[in-house]
Amino acid sequence: MLAALCRKSRRASLSCAGFRGALVALSVFAGVLSAIPATAQVRIKDIASFEGVRENQLVGYGLVVGLNGTGDTLNGSPFTKKSIEGMLERLGVGNLSGDAIKTKNTAAVMVTAKLPPFARRGSTIDVTISSLGNADSLRGGTLIVTPLVGADGEIYAVGQGPISVAGYSAKGNAASIVDGVPTVARMENGAIVEKEIDFELNSLNSVRLSLREPDFTTASRVAGVINDKLGHNTAQMLDPSTIEVQAKGKYGVPELLAMIENLPVTPDSVAKVVVDEKSGTIVIGANVRIDQVAISQGGLTVKVKESYAVSQPKPISIGQTVVVPETDVQVEERNTQFSVLQGGDVSLQDLVDGLNAIGVGARQTISILQAIKAAGALHADLEII
Repeated sequence: MLAALCRKSRRASLSCAGFRGALVALSVFAGVLSAIPATAQVRIKDIASFEGVRENQLVGYGLVVGLNGTGDTLNGSPFTKKSIEGMLERLGVGNLSGDAIKTKNTAAVMVTAKLPPFARRGSTIDVTISSLGNADSLRGGTLIVTPLVGADGEIYAVGQGPISVAGYSAKGNAASIVDGVPTVARMENGAIVEKEIDFELNSLNSVRLSLREPDFTTASRVAGVINDKLGHNTAQMLDPSTIEVQAKGKYGVPELLAMIENLPVTPDSVAKVVVDEKSGTIVIGANVRIDQVAISQGGLTVKVKESYAVSQPKPISIGQTVVVPETDVQVEERNTQFSVLQGGDVSLQDLVDGLNAIGVGARQTISILQAIKAAGALHADLEII
């Protein structure tokens, strides 16, 4: 079909060549891509998570010391000065007035981390350190003992140690250069877990799976795969995103979850066309359908040519040599006509090959897709990002 349409397009006039190319691409696109399956099989663990098995967010406030003059200015960050005074007082250094502290080697920071599920006391986690004041860089600094608390206000981990900064900054009297973000740093294994979250899997009578993309068809397929493996009525779909699995038989809950998460399933998805107008990117789903429509597209081609001429005075005369700009503007209107999009059974590879061979412009295709959607002939979600 592509070859026949391309030959027909080549016999057309040059003014319609671009439009013919767009129609060929959309004719292939209208073929609904029914020759291939919508999606391949994936593991349940890749599309769902187990309820209760999740990370927890931790946050803390601390100080980074040892900076080479790139820390907070105490006048611009009064909370840094108060923090330094409080830290020194707790360490036994008292009787310091605020005016006596003039360091620029310290920066106030926020420390964030994620507590993994079932993290045990004594294990380590990664932390991120972000400047809170007006420090120029955290490079070369060391984080002082910082408690990390959860949403309930309890301390679950403590962070301390030298930090690593990917970005850098350098400046002089008249110029400066910054690469990356030197005010954000990371510490691998920089915090030690001090408190565990109590959660006993074996005490559960049932477990729930939560789909990352809610869908009735996918949830039904997941429940069916689990029942085929573990027995009838073991799994039940509760809603488009939740499947409940009964913990029964000879398997404990951890063994049951390990068995379930590796079962293969074919997820379903809604028909969608995603368009990024900023970059001209178009992503077309395999379940997209287009009704038969007639399209006519026209436009103008504007050519602007800039040149410069030199105007000089005649010999032995008074005057100045000047440069005179000259602009030549030409407008060409492209002839248009209606053409009917025909459907057919083609694959996604046929669509991609047709678009690459014809060289259809992304902007042109985007405008045609939007018009087809407005006419009600595009049976898919058109998402513009």
